[in-house]
Amino acid sequence: MNGPVIINNARELLADDIFAYREPRQAPLKISPWLAMSLLQKAIRRGEAELAQHAAATLLLVAPDRLWRRCGAAAFEDIGAADLQTVSLVTAALTGKKYRATIGGEWKVASFITDQMTKAPKCRAADDLLLTADSHPTYRRARVDLATKTTAELIHIATGDAALPVRALATWYAVGTHPRQTKHLSVRPREPVALFDGLCEAGLPHTAVEIAREGYRKIGEPLCPFVALLCPLACQVSTLQDDDMPPAIMVGEVPGWAMDLYSREGRGALQAFLRRDCDAARWVKSHVPAAQRVNFLGTVVFRVEGGLVRQRARWPTGDELRRLVDIECHGSHCPDATEILQLARADLGELNAIRAELMEASSHVS
Repeated sequence: MNGPVIINNARELLADDIFAYREPRQAPLKISPWLAMSLLQKAIRRGEAELAQHAAATLLLVAPDRLWRRCGAAAFEDIGAADLQTVSLVTAALTGKKYRATIGGEWKVASFITDQMTKAPKCRAADDLLLTADSHPTYRRARVDLATKTTAELIHIATGDAALPVRALATWYAVGTHPRQTKHLSVRPREPVALFDGLCEAGLPHTAVEIAREGYRKIGEPLCPFVALLCPLACQVSTLQDDDMPPAIMVGEVPGWAMDLYSREGRGALQAFLRRDCDAARWVKSHVPAAQRVNFLGTVVFRVEGGLVRQRARWPTGDELRRLVDIECHGSHCPDATEILQLARADLGELNAIRAELMEASSHVS
C-alpha cells in the first residue's frame, strides 16, 4: 500500500467517524492562547474531556492555527505508538480547512479529534526519546559525530542496530534540525523525503512511516519519525496504567497544572516560587546557576506534574526512556534528579497557592 492510499484511507475513516459524532456546545474560556494550548495538551494527557473541549474551543476562537498544530503535536508526543489509528485520524484532520468543511466543519472536527485523543491510550516515548537524544550525557559524542555524516549514512544508522537514542539522533539529523527544536544538535537542512523513503525501504511498518511522513509535512517535528522508529517495538506493551497524579486545584477557570513554563502565567508562578523559603526552591538556588533556575524548575515541574498521563502504555523501552529523562537529562549541575523531583512534588501545594494568588491578582487588574 503506498503513501497516498494510506493517507486517503485515514481521511475516509475520519469522515465516517465524524458523521456519527455529536459535538458538544462550543464553550471557550477567557484565557490566553498560551494557557489554552497548555490546558488542551495536558487535559488530553490526563483524560480530562470537558477541560480539553473548553481549551479546543478557546483556541479555535482566538488562535485556530495553533489549535491544529497543537493537536498534531499532541498526537505524536502523547499518544504515538500506543494508538497509531488515533494518530492517523488527527493527522488526517490537519489536511486543511477546505477538507474539514466537507466533513463537518472546524468545530466538529476539532471536538472529535480532541475527544479521541482524550480517550486514547498514551505513550510519551517519542518525546522521551527526543529528550534523551538531545540531552543525555551518554550521547554527547554521537551528537557531534553524526552531524558530519551524509544523509545515506544517517539513514543506514537510523535503520540499523545501534542504540535507540543513536538511531534517533541519526533520524533527526537526516530529517533536518532547527535551533527551536534542539539544545545541542548542529543545524542541518531538512531532507524528509530521503529519510521517510529510507525508513520504508528498511522495512519499518509502512503505515506508521506514511502517517509519520504526513505528520511531519504538517507540523515539522522530529517526534513524527520517532513514532515510526518506536512502532516496531510497541509489541512490548503489556498493560495500561495511570500515572500517580498529585492533588490539583482549580485556579480560576483552569487547573493549576495548566500553568506551565511556556505560559506567561506559569512562568510568573515559577519565578515567585523561587523567592519562597521552601525545600525545592532552596535546592534549586543552591545547585543551579541563577540564569537557568526558572527553566530548570519548569522542566522539573513538568516531570512531576505536566507530563503525567492516564492510560500510559507500560513497556520496557518506554519505561527506560522515561527514567533516563526523569533522572539523568537535567544538565551538569544535576546528574541525578531524584532528590529535586521528590522535593518539587512535595512542594506542588506551595506552587499552586502561588498560581492562585497570581491569577486572582490578574483578574482584578483585567
